[in-house]
Amino acid sequence: MTSGFWAALLWWIPGLPAVGAAVLLLGGRRTDTWGHLLATALSGMAAIAGIASVAAMITRDQATRTVVSTGWQVIDSGGFQVDAALRLDQLSVCFVLLITVVGTLIHVYSIGYMADDPNRRRFFAYLNLFLAAMLVLVLADGYLGIYLGWEGVGLASYLLIGFWQHKPTAATAAKKAFVVNRVGDIGFVIALMIMFATFGSVGFGDVLGGVDGTSESTLTWISLCLLLAACAKSAQVPLQSWLLDAMEGPTPVSALIHAATMVTAGVYLITRSGPLFEAAPGAQTAVLVVGAVTLLFGAIIGCAKDDIKKALAASTMSQIGYMVLAAGLGPAGYALAIAHLIGHGFFKAGLFLGAGSVMHAMNEQTDMRRYGGLARLMPITFVTFGFGYLALIGIPPFSGFFTKDGIIETALAAGGIRGPLLFTVAVLGAGLTAYYMTRVMAMTFFGERRWADAPDAPTPHESPAVMTAPMVVLAIGSLLAGGLLVIGSTLADWLAPVVGTPEHHESPLSAVAVTVIVLVVVGAGIALAWRQYGMRPVPTVAPQDVGVLTAAARRDLYGDAVNEAVFEGSGRALTATAVLVEDEVLARIPDGVGAGVTGLSRLSRGLQTGFVRSYAASILVGTAVIGVVTWVVSAL
Repeated sequence: MTSGFWAALLWWIPGLPAVGAAVLLLGGRRTDTWGHLLATALSGMAAIAGIASVAAMITRDQATRTVVSTGWQVIDSGGFQVDAALRLDQLSVCFVLLITVVGTLIHVYSIGYMADDPNRRRFFAYLNLFLAAMLVLVLADGYLGIYLGWEGVGLASYLLIGFWQHKPTAATAAKKAFVVNRVGDIGFVIALMIMFATFGSVGFGDVLGGVDGTSESTLTWISLCLLLAACAKSAQVPLQSWLLDAMEGPTPVSALIHAATMVTAGVYLITRSGPLFEAAPGAQTAVLVVGAVTLLFGAIIGCAKDDIKKALAASTMSQIGYMVLAAGLGPAGYALAIAHLIGHGFFKAGLFLGAGSVMHAMNEQTDMRRYGGLARLMPITFVTFGFGYLALIGIPPFSGFFTKDGIIETALAAGGIRGPLLFTVAVLGAGLTAYYMTRVMAMTFFGERRWADAPDAPTPHESPAVMTAPMVVLAIGSLLAGGLLVIGSTLADWLAPVVGTPEHHESPLSAVAVTVIVLVVVGAGIALAWRQYGMRPVPTVAPQDVGVLTAAARRDLYGDAVNEAVFEGSGRALTATAVLVEDEVLARIPDGVGAGVTGLSRLSRGLQTGFVRSYAASILVGTAVIGVVTWVVSAL
């Protein structure tokens, strides 16, 4: 088939789910009976189009693999022109496959999960909208196109997180996610402005191709602004606070946001903008710091959460931190960041869908302290969730072992003092991950059945096939994805034309030694968690007499408190000052002007008596004064 066919097909990848969203939203209640089937079918067709595109890409030689399809001119203002264009290359196709394949599996799962919801049709419309926006984001041929998808994802996330808006907590969580992401979007907007002022364009070719002739300070500002945007979308410190609250949405939403779409956007933006960060060492160091801090931040929070979805949400925050850390390592880490992102897309989606299956069986209970003993009652959920657990903590041969260990090994080889420092942080994060995920497994599937004596005791049962089938597929991906991508540098070679050939630095430890160290730390985390939660009774009420760190972790390490004190408090103070200035200064200016005019009028009124003799006397006096002045001046 001709390249024109593949260029045309490219528009259908985001177009199909966009059509689905439009039909379901505009069609209204008339589409209730079949809307969910249409949305799932269109998502599946987008996945087929993506798979066909990558299959065709593989058959072409490396120089002709990139397909750019230009649609129409969006902006033509003076010297600034922007076309609506899509780009499918080795980087964007990885995201296309992840988004469409995992997104379709979540659609299928949602058919069963949302079966009894009266607004199921609207839910599927929002799912399609989410996929369409995310696909525009990763396929856009330029930063303005990315920004369009970026904002679309923000809107769709607001709609999905707050889908059950009758719950005040869900409505609040949606608003929080929207506002925090708008803070990050300011960074993106400023970056676009600087790009246009510097390069006269926001296209990839002009911006990334013009790096060599641009000052380091300018590139640093652009990169830092892009990093701010990435921190918001990918829930990285300091804009991470919205992610845990986003669990108020339906569980399929959590799987979609945390695995295949929204949180991966920041990693994509940093990787796509690699040349900018590589030419700005300060900004690249900031990426490393953000990733390292966040991976520990999320892991610590995960250790103290009793809500199964929030424990997994904290895990997402931590794992995205690993990806950001890898992206901050430059060409040496880009492929590993994308590999971990893809593997994470499978096992984290599987874990969230598994959590939804457990909740479905437990009357929507999310507190793991009310679980226990579910392994035998829900065997498929237990096994598939177990695959995701093993992949997440990095047990060989599951995907996380290859991808996360690769990041840790590359971090050690970064050189200088930062290599051992990053290595220590990453290994500690791996140990904490093993601890909190073993805690989740022990509290959920093992031990005594703590739900049996509850007044509204559920009758746990396995979920229907429409829910378990996607979980099985994702479990298989959790097993195979990492090895297939990392062994033999498969993904690194595939991405090299876009992100560059990986730079291999000498590591102070061999790969075997790094693996042994990581597995020992992971084993210690497993043993400690099993000793505390697998071998001892788990109280149904969380103990209140806990240490300082546990108390802080339960409150998300005071992320909200810091935001309220630093940003909300200062914002309120600024607003109060503005109100005071307006009331006491600006509002009094019109009154002052009026009073001045009134006083001046009163003074001038005395000069206008209406008597002719007064005017004649004034003329006489004025003439005399002028005469005297003229005489004095002439005499001088």
